[in-house]
Amino acid sequence: MIGLKQEAAPRKGYSSGKQTHDPLQHWIAKNKQIVGIFSVLVVLSLYFSLFSNAFATTGNVLNLLQQLAANLIVCVAMTLVITTSGIDLSVGSILSLASALIAVLLKAGLTSFEAFLVVLLVGAVVGLVNGVVIAYLRIPPFIVTLASMIYIQGLALLITGGYSISINGSAWLNAIGQGRFLNIPVAALIALFVVVFGWVVLTQTKFGTYIIGIGSNEESVRRAGVAIKKIKMLTYMFSGIAASFAGIVLATRLGSGSSNVGTGFEMDVIAAVVLGGTSLFGGIGTMLGSVFGVFLIGVIDNGLTLMNVSPYIIQIVQGTVLLVAVIVNTYFFSGRGVKRK
Repeated sequence: MIGLKQEAAPRKGYSSGKQTHDPLQHWIAKNKQIVGIFSVLVVLSLYFSLFSNAFATTGNVLNLLQQLAANLIVCVAMTLVITTSGIDLSVGSILSLASALIAVLLKAGLTSFEAFLVVLLVGAVVGLVNGVVIAYLRIPPFIVTLASMIYIQGLALLITGGYSISINGSAWLNAIGQGRFLNIPVAALIALFVVVFGWVVLTQTKFGTYIIGIGSNEESVRRAGVAIKKIKMLTYMFSGIAASFAGIVLATRLGSGSSNVGTGFEMDVIAAVVLGGTSLFGGIGTMLGSVFGVFLIGVIDNGLTLMNVSPYIIQIVQGTVLLVAVIVNTYFFSGRGVKRK
């Protein structure tokens, strides 16, 4: 198992070129894609600041943080999933189901705490089913989660009838999406906690080491005695929980539950993770890069909207960003010798 963990962080004493004793230079040399996406994020932010008076305001920045909280929460789980060489296309539908379900349960008379737990449990069950079918029945993740995306979206439409349902929760539940602490959105603080938690899991625990190892060389990890099926199952279950929680965050922010709120959400999250430097072929994952990816896509959307660009053009730009992300990710990592599966 030695050496599996190092793909998530620079390897000690390793340098692809000239040896350097400067930790910062060494980190930059090993994380060029993260540095690159951060540079693009800074340039775009400066551009929108110059051409839109509203972009760099405190109100818009805080609003952007609040809007991207759900994406950040799910991108943590998606980073883990893709690092195992998997994919989860169902997160958008799970988010929609959670958004609709929390409103329906509250309207039915459940307390905020009871509804909160039920929604998280539903997300865990959906993720667990995905994980069991993928890990134990050996069905490709793309097929399994695509099927889940379809039937879960159907469930969300069924329980709402296609209509939005207002949320009348307690103060603490509404505070998840709308509250502020020291003028910082509570949702953003929660997302920060989830990101830090995900970083610790991926880089500082055996579970993270196994996730990286499964994506790098699953057979070697299996021969080392690791329960790879259980690791995969738990990873997808965590993805379901994260998507459900993000649905609650989004629903409480909007003040209503909707079965359509997660449409296209999975594509934004996958694009952000891939843009950030997590390999589509598994074995290499970076939480910091995923966070930058979420902000890059969010800044593009927010900046173009403030510049009164047509939403159809924004959708074209987002699709182009996803395509470029896949191309860059594929050629970047194939150059690093990642085995394609």
